[in-house]
Amino acid sequence: MADHTVPTVKLNNGVEIPQLGFGVFKVPDDVTTSVVLEAIGAGYRSIDTAAVYGNEAGVGRALAQTEVPREDLFITSKLWNDDQGYESAFKAFDLTMEKLGLDYLDLYLIHWPTPERGLYEQTWRALEELYAQKRVRAIGVSNFQPAHLDRLIAGSNVVPAVNQIEIHPALQNREAIAANVKHGIATEAWSPLAKGEVLAEPIILDLAARHGKSPAQIVLRWHLQAGRIVIPKSVTPSRIAENIDVFDFELTDADLKQIDSLERDYRTGPHPDRFN
Repeated sequence: MADHTVPTVKLNNGVEIPQLGFGVFKVPDDVTTSVVLEAIGAGYRSIDTAAVYGNEAGVGRALAQTEVPREDLFITSKLWNDDQGYESAFKAFDLTMEKLGLDYLDLYLIHWPTPERGLYEQTWRALEELYAQKRVRAIGVSNFQPAHLDRLIAGSNVVPAVNQIEIHPALQNREAIAANVKHGIATEAWSPLAKGEVLAEPIILDLAARHGKSPAQIVLRWHLQAGRIVIPKSVTPSRIAENIDVFDFELTDADLKQIDSLERDYRTGPHPDRFN
């Protein structure tokens, strides 16, 4: 699967991110290198990691080994809750860069707002400086609710380029998406397949049979047609290849509405207002 099949989304600062990327959440560090190389070989050019995943070094080893030029890759990492605050954010970023073996990052996100700590505005000031220094091509947030976004943007100079939030057919997070749209922030979906839990839904199975695609491909296509950035993860080579093979078919409006009907406010992760 050639990499040029993945369209890009233009962020609010003009930087382009592949619309479909590869996530490495919960992939052990020693496995990450081979899995990321497998993904790059399958055509993925966007890799999403985070400090708390404990596998930035594994991603870094893959980046050192691949023959794909650095400028053709889009690398995202995230700052963990314990490292929030102005000074500590710089230290955390330096450690991330050391592990990844990179001299610049494409996207750096505040992983959670952790509202009780009240530190995300200070943290954001540090990210704005990293952005001004061109050490990061774009900065953003993850798991920010509308109220967190409003507060962050009111006191800052740079509007986040991306808000990465949990979205899948069982949790469509419409208010958060609407807030992103209002501010010109791109929406990126994590846990896009609800950790596999939506794949056995009769609606999904029926659409998969009708389109001659897998249930995962149906759900990924639903995300893509909504204009979202999406980062499925797998450690299985066949699934890694399958998840990027979603650009040769289209769901109808009726298909999309059927998938929309699966909303049930089901979270696979914590609620951002309460996770501190």
